[in-house]
Amino acid sequence: MDVILIPGLWLDASSWDEVLPALQRAGHTGRPLTLPGAGSTRATDIGLDDWIAAVVEHIDDLAGPVALVGHSGGGNVAWGAADARPDRVAHVVFVDTVPPPAGAEISEFPVVDGVVPFPGWDFFDEPDIADLDADTRARWAERVGPVPRRVPTDPLRLTDARRHRVPVTVLSGSADDSGLRAMLAEWPPFADEFAAIQKARVVELGSGHWPQFSQPARLAAEIVAALD
Repeated sequence: MDVILIPGLWLDASSWDEVLPALQRAGHTGRPLTLPGAGSTRATDIGLDDWIAAVVEHIDDLAGPVALVGHSGGGNVAWGAADARPDRVAHVVFVDTVPPPAGAEISEFPVVDGVVPFPGWDFFDEPDIADLDADTRARWAERVGPVPRRVPTDPLRLTDARRHRVPVTVLSGSADDSGLRAMLAEWPPFADEFAAIQKARVVELGSGHWPQFSQPARLAAEIVAALD
């Protein structure tokens, strides 16, 4: 199966490099993306809809069903693309994020000169970064790039309820199924969206927020298992 890999904020296609070999060994074709304007200081007018449209364009360029894998904010992009092409998407895998409801934003971060730069590792909660060693943090701090200012705060537009027929796997860093549902209960629109999905599975990775860096082999194995 063609597997479109969607990075989270500040990352590009290379963030999936250590995941790709296992997908290929399992017979899948990994297609990691760098989304429009990622890494650019000039692409200030690009929004979330443009990122979703870029994924939809890739779906339309491929023959047959595809799987979407979205990390963090890339999960909003993946779900928007599944909503746009519910008849073409065979599975959506969310990496340490959940299916967002209509109107959801990714998050709010400081804007500098029209873009959102990477805020630094210390910006994040300790559990999110605890399994990233100093070398990994330093290496990726040099490789991340800004994202267009609108992308993190644009509301997600969803219009086709057929997205709820698309099987979903949530690869959660620190929550199992019951724990995730308990957290979602505190945000009713997210809980309602998750409950509407006909086939959803939660797998606890036991990782921080960037398992593609801290445990790529485990992440890849769980993606393959989800697609099987």
